[in-house]
Amino acid sequence: MFKPLIEYLDSIKARDPAPRSRWEILTYPGVWALGLHRVAHWLFAAEMFFLARFVNHFARLITAIDIHPGAKIGHNFFIDHGFTVIGETAEIGDDVTIYQCVTLGGTNPTNGVAGKRHPTLCDGAIIGSGAQILGPITVGARARIGANAIVTRDVPEGATMVAPLARQTLVDAKEYQRDFLPYATPCSERFDPATQQLDILKCEVERLQKRLAEFDAERKPARKSATRSKA
Repeated sequence: MFKPLIEYLDSIKARDPAPRSRWEILTYPGVWALGLHRVAHWLFAAEMFFLARFVNHFARLITAIDIHPGAKIGHNFFIDHGFTVIGETAEIGDDVTIYQCVTLGGTNPTNGVAGKRHPTLCDGAIIGSGAQILGPITVGARARIGANAIVTRDVPEGATMVAPLARQTLVDAKEYQRDFLPYATPCSERFDPATQQLDILKCEVERLQKRLAEFDAERKPARKSATRSKA
């Protein structure tokens, strides 16, 4: 009976270095929000919508996490801290981690049919704090969404998206992908904030050099024509 709960608590401890024991993890708002969501989702599936909403509102009151009863959530889902919103048609796979202030939001269907309007997070995805994942898009398995990113398009498997608007980094996922990577972005020297400004300046220099070469190539025919005219 307690084995699934122990496995779940251990999965959180593996991703969060802060807790000293399983008992401490039991105080986490994300754990309470998920537990109450399981009850609300069962009521929602049984078409007891008012009771499902009641449980949902109670969970939001005590955890500051709003998970619609209709959302489908897999195993070992971890919300670190709180202030997260998850919409009705959102689907979340196994071993997904979400940090604080994340929204899995929907879009307003123009045809008047509700349908699928919230994101799908595949297994092992990590969503950084403040990220906004909007619409019926898919975030691929083991993808990382950086803090404050705004994502409105599908994210490839294993990709890292940075804010804002979210764009895919050019680094091959094989170079940095690990079993678990906190905060959704790699912490290697390549992404060290101390060197980030230098990398940006290097990219700008390369862009200007390329533009200068293109400009020089455009002027060469005109120079040749002028030389022939003088001859």
